[in-house]
Amino acid sequence: MPTSDYRHQARRLALQALYEIDGTDHPIETVLSERLASDSYREEIYTLTTRLVHGVLEHRERLDTLIRRYAPEWPLDQIALLDRNILRIAIYELLIDDTVPVKVAINEAVELAKTFGTESTPRFVNGVLGTLASRESEPEAGPDSQG
Repeated sequence: MPTSDYRHQARRLALQALYEIDGTDHPIETVLSERLASDSYREEIYTLTTRLVHGVLEHRERLDTLIRRYAPEWPLDQIALLDRNILRIAIYELLIDDTVPVKVAINEAVELAKTFGTESTPRFVNGVLGTLASRESEPEAGPDSQG
């Protein structure tokens, strides 16, 4: 299985797990063990899925702050649970995990949005992530900046 295929499969599983965790009171480890119970999952899929789920949950407050900043017309509680988690995974990979190129993270998020979201989800996800990527990569003016 090519690298991108296992990473895509891990993102799909992470999205499904995060959706279940957010929508229920099921414990994280129970959800992960049930999602990853198949013997057909390679170690890389298991490892990446687990890292994404734990990373998103550990940094959820920061991720949600960024979603609020870059989707200001949408209160967080009005963004569909699925859309929120697609954005959380992508932002986690872009800004915290920092192992995925920007274009890849955005493209993967849009693909998840096409697969699992509504008709408008891909455009929404692409817009939020595109804006975030361009603005978060700009150097911030510090106290020593001349301007």
